This record gives sequence, structure tokens and C-alpha cells, in this order.
Amino acid sequence: MSALAGLHIVELAHERGALAGKLLADMGADVVLVEPPGGAPQRSNGPFVDDVPDRERSLSWWHYQTSKRGIALDWRAAAGREALLALVASADLLLECEDPGVLEAAGLGDDVLTGAHERLIHVSMTPFGPDGPRRHELATDLTLLAGGGPAWSCGYDDHSLPPIAGGGQQGYAIGCHYAVLSALTAVLHRELGGHGQRIDVSMHQAANVTTEMATYHWLVRQGTVQRQTGRHAMEQLSMPSQMACGDGHHVNTGVPPRTPAEFAKLVSWLEELGVKDEIPEAVFLEMGAARDSIRLADIGVDDEVTAIFAAGREAMAFLAGRLPAQEFFLGAQRAGLPVGVIHSPEEAFEDPHFVARGMQVAVEHPALGRTVTYPGAPYAFEKSRWAISRPAPQLGEHSDEVLEAVGIDAAGRAQLRAEGVLE
Repeated sequence: MSALAGLHIVELAHERGALAGKLLADMGADVVLVEPPGGAPQRSNGPFVDDVPDRERSLSWWHYQTSKRGIALDWRAAAGREALLALVASADLLLECEDPGVLEAAGLGDDVLTGAHERLIHVSMTPFGPDGPRRHELATDLTLLAGGGPAWSCGYDDHSLPPIAGGGQQGYAIGCHYAVLSALTAVLHRELGGHGQRIDVSMHQAANVTTEMATYHWLVRQGTVQRQTGRHAMEQLSMPSQMACGDGHHVNTGVPPRTPAEFAKLVSWLEELGVKDEIPEAVFLEMGAARDSIRLADIGVDDEVTAIFAAGREAMAFLAGRLPAQEFFLGAQRAGLPVGVIHSPEEAFEDPHFVARGMQVAVEHPALGRTVTYPGAPYAFEKSRWAISRPAPQLGEHSDEVLEAVGIDAAGRAQLRAEGVLE
């Protein structure tokens, strides 16, 4: 059974919050996506299937709207507002990303939402929160990542180059994860005897507390971390760990051996490859393997520990330069040493490891008459099923069935269409 089966959600279509609705829908919630007649702006985002621009062929729309049912309703019009309120009355949760004041201006303030429905959970996502001096500032995924702080920590050792914002709409994704976690916490609270509530998610603040060490270093020490190629941003720069392998592909050599067991595995790997004698520092690796323990705090203090730790990093660098990237990655995995091979998105999607874990999911597209391969679950539960239950809705695909279920009959729907409120 799906983890969220029986949870009914109304989502007002907006690119900023689309991932939140997808995460809930793919885990079994019944998410009704409400977009305006003519289609949500996200339908215009390329690339498009077969490079044919069309509101039903946007890959961005396809990815972020899986498992949802969709209606096309102008809730800003009076008749559309009443239809939306009928949907909300039977929902557990309302998810929306409208700018501050927009819902109130349309007659959809708290008095008719959480104020009128004791069990309703209203999750609102805005760039800077519903009040405060910045509430009306415009924002994009890029500005959220830059202003919130994550971009400062991402980039290269060469600081003449600007910071780099992570791809894949990570600014929006961060806010969406906070929205989902908050929503599910509110559901648990309600089901344990509480009631519905209004939840406001500031996407800027969500990004700011998702900066690993940067924000906390500044708040606690007034220290500024420095971005580094392929490794954690730190106040004090660490040794480079990203290297070109024997085949020209790159890897992050990761965290070098830290324990005697890890040094023993590294020695065994070198012996298996027949290259241990080519590494002058191998004697320190063996010393590390023979110790009872290695205290990282002793690096730079104890000469022997310092030499052992440096030898581990040098040995990893030696292997990376000698082996093809994938062979280095798999060998390190077998030895229990954390490293990363740097793939293009296409290479990562086809990687046998991800394929074996079910990352590729076939989804039937009846309108196209073919199956399309999607990225799979971001997480897996032992007993709860994750699934893409349907492809993204076509414009107005479920308008009739959704509105009929809340008491708006055929005549009522015809009137809404005649007024241009429903498609």
C-alpha cells in the first residue's frame, strides 16, 4: 500500500512548488492540480518531446507533475473561486506558491480556508515569507540559491571564477522538501488529536539553512567558508581531491583512509593490482593498518599519524591517475573507500548501479502511444509502495470527474465553461 493513500491534496499549479506536489503524489496522495484555462506557464518550458513545442510535450511539465490529476479552473473569477472552495472543503491539504496577498485579493483569505475548515492544512510557499520588508520582491531559482547562500559554497578552487548555482532547480527543490516535511508533520499532528493549520515556508530561509557549514560558521565564528573544487567549502582550504583518471574522465578521490581497517583494505587493493612497490609511501600505509587506532585530531601534531594520513591520500591519487575512472570507482567501492566518479547526467542515468536500484521507471503515455523512461524514486520504504501512477495530466484532463465528485454537476460545469472559467 502507498504511504499516503487516502490523503487528498489540492495544489495550485506553480513552478516553485511543483516538486512538493510530485513527491506527495508519487507516494500515493491524491493530488488535484489546479491550473488556469490555457495552461500553467510551466507547460512552455523546454525541452519538448521530439523537439516539438507543445503545451502537452514539455519535459519539465512531465517530470514535475507525475501521478497528479489535473483540472483547468480560473479560481480568480468568482465562479471559479466557489468551485475551488468546494474542492478545498473535501481536501486534507492545500499546497500553493502564490505571492503574498494574491489569495486574499481573490477572496481566498484564511477566513475561508483554515478558518472555515478545522482539519485543513494550508501550506504556503513564498520566496521571502508572507510578511516582512522583502515579501514582494521577485525571485527565481537562481536568485534563491544566490541570496540564500548555497551558491557561495559551490564552485572551483580558482576564485577568479564566480560561484556556481546547482542545476535542476535546486532552489525550488529545497523549499519543496521543507514544505513536504512540514505538511506531513502537520498531518501527523492532526491525526493524533490536533487540527489543521497554516504553514508558511520561506524559500529564501530554507536555502539559507541548507548551506552545510557556511551559515553556521558565520553565525558562530563570523567565519567565511571558501568554495573548493569537488569538496566541502571550508574556512581553511583543504588538499585538492578531484583528479583526471587514466582514461581522461574525472573522479573525486573522496575521504582518504582514516581507520586501520581502511588502510589494510587499501594495501590489499594495491597488492591485488601489483603496484604497491611503486608507491614510496606504502610503508606508512602498512603502519596505519597495523595501528590500534588513528586519531584525526593528531594530524599535524603527531608526525607518524600525519605521514600515515598523507600517504593514504597520495595512494588514492596514484590509483586514480593509473586506472580508468569507472574501474577506480568500483575498486574503491569494493575496498569500502568512499569516492565518486563524475558522470554526465546521461551517464549517471545509465549507470548499472542506478539501473539495478530501479532508477529507470517505464511510464505509459497513451497520448503518444509509447512508453517513456522516467527517473525513479528518490527514496525507498520497506513496506510502502512508491510509484508513478500516471503521467502528468493533459490540460483539463480530469476537470469533469474532479468537480463532479464535489457536487458540481454537468449543468454546473457547462455554465463554468460558458463563462470561460473551466476548460
